[in-house]
Amino acid sequence: MNSNIEPKLAPPGAGLPGPELYIARGLFAFRRLTGNRESFTIAFQQERERIAQLVHSIPADSAGRQVLIERPRGLEDSSRNWSVWMTLDHLRIVHRGITRSIDELTHGKMPEGKASTATVKPAQNVTSGVVAEYEKSCDDLLATVAAVPELKTDLRYAHPWFGPLDAAGWHALAGTHLKIHRVQIERIIEGLNNS
Repeated sequence: MNSNIEPKLAPPGAGLPGPELYIARGLFAFRRLTGNRESFTIAFQQERERIAQLVHSIPADSAGRQVLIERPRGLEDSSRNWSVWMTLDHLRIVHRGITRSIDELTHGKMPEGKASTATVKPAQNVTSGVVAEYEKSCDDLLATVAAVPELKTDLRYAHPWFGPLDAAGWHALAGTHLKIHRVQIERIIEGLNNS
């Protein structure tokens, strides 16, 4: 699906198609109901390892090249024309936001501002330095979760698609989000290999 023509994509923050969002909300609610802190941490670590393997499987000079892909479920249309490094930059930004949300909610503080999918898009000129920054964001998120005794908080901070989440909900979301972008990276690499 790679092309030299600038694709016409939905604007950042446009969200998912209605039926897909409805299903995503149900699946995420079920995941939260049937999972726990340990299973959510394990899922996050497994997806992180899979992403690391993918990133190390391609030459560095390809990792910064944008590739137009078929949209995986759970991914906004505006995110379909990213590079591997752009995807890692997005993950870094989101991990910082989730880490801050978990930290503040577990300390009885409401995070400032409003969570928005439009504000967590990556820069186009990302360099290889993003790999270490992404890894640090993963470490920081896991350390924050490990440092708090209770993730079920009275305070809730709203996700734009899933509504008000306590710290446990934000923790559950981290691995789910990572999985969506692992699939995105797989499709980007497939596009790089086919170009």
